[in-house]
Amino acid sequence: MELKRVVVTGLGALTPVGNNINEYWDGLIHGKSGCAPITYFDTELFKTKFACELKNFNALDFFDRKEARKMDRFAQYAMVASDEAILDSKLDLESINKLRVGVIWGAGIGGIETFQNEVINFANGDGTPRFNPFFIPKMIADIAPGNISIKHGFMGPNYTTVSACASSANAIFDALNLIRLGHCDVIVSGGSEACVTQSGMAGFNAMHALSTRNESPKTASRPFDQTRDGFVLGEGAGALVLEEYEHAKSRGAKIYAELVGGGLSSDAYHMTAPHPEGIGVVAVMKNCLENAGLKPEEVDAINTHGTSTPLGDVAELKAIKKVFGTHAKTLNINSTKSMTGHLLGAAGAIEAIASVLSIEHGIIPPTINHTTPDENIDPDLNLTLNKFQKRDVKVVMSNTFGFGGHNACVVFKKID
Repeated sequence: MELKRVVVTGLGALTPVGNNINEYWDGLIHGKSGCAPITYFDTELFKTKFACELKNFNALDFFDRKEARKMDRFAQYAMVASDEAILDSKLDLESINKLRVGVIWGAGIGGIETFQNEVINFANGDGTPRFNPFFIPKMIADIAPGNISIKHGFMGPNYTTVSACASSANAIFDALNLIRLGHCDVIVSGGSEACVTQSGMAGFNAMHALSTRNESPKTASRPFDQTRDGFVLGEGAGALVLEEYEHAKSRGAKIYAELVGGGLSSDAYHMTAPHPEGIGVVAVMKNCLENAGLKPEEVDAINTHGTSTPLGDVAELKAIKKVFGTHAKTLNINSTKSMTGHLLGAAGAIEAIASVLSIEHGIIPPTINHTTPDENIDPDLNLTLNKFQKRDVKVVMSNTFGFGGHNACVVFKKID
């Protein structure tokens, strides 16, 4: 059967560098760091005392108090970002066939703060199991798309993909396939995460995964730099309205870009470490190009997973060289995590949005905080260091990889 084309018609973002799409893009192109000392809890006893929190976010600006208390922060973030994307798409919610509108969301963990606080309250009590009646629905990762569909009446496919830090890219690829195959006209897709909590920070610290650059938080996320020492935890959400091309065209929708393909693979190597030669990453990028019907030389830019970990950054760049060969040196390669930190299950969503906006504006956001070249990284690669670069951007790939060896990749193209 002939596959249908899929386009992006709406965007929404809630990130550590901006609380809506315009603020987010402005923060990215101006190299704004979203990292600062943690304000949510006392970090005196923590190894890492900073993170990329949201700034000036107040749930009561979007929900009444009763409604807000029924949702974990990750679900609140999902609602805010998806509402922005739906509004941006200018979908007519009164006339659209809601049986053909779905919500496919990504979350690596879900309501970790809810789980943490309920367990703390129980442990500090007299042993009587007194739990919030909303404990379970606040905690489960699939509640975010559930809430979005309930609010808007979307009755198509509705679920959450959970593949650690690849979750929301996984969700976007699933949405692409369902629209391609004719099962839906529109899918709201993306991801959200809210793990800047005591348990989240302590858990990643115990793994020695986080940067401990407490003396200079704003420069702690430093992908590809010789002095990088781990990732910086972030939070927030990103949402995209994905729509069948003819459906979008018939209603005169603004089209940001075409989602032309995606790929999935597994490292099958280690719980948390990447394969040192990037074998799974090579596979996922090749799968993505084949799925999109693209040749390597047609890609202009790659928004890397680029978490600022000693092993991961090198392995990913090795994989890019293997897949793209001599063309790798003409690519704009960047890591927006240098500014936003790592949003875990939401990373793929906000980085997909950055990729779409690169096409829209002809600008590649920078990889900030780079001062010292890594001798293990090819100096001929253009890592878009410290300042944005302008170019005619026709095709952008976005990579995301997760604990467990999960790899997901999506690719966007300027609309013909």
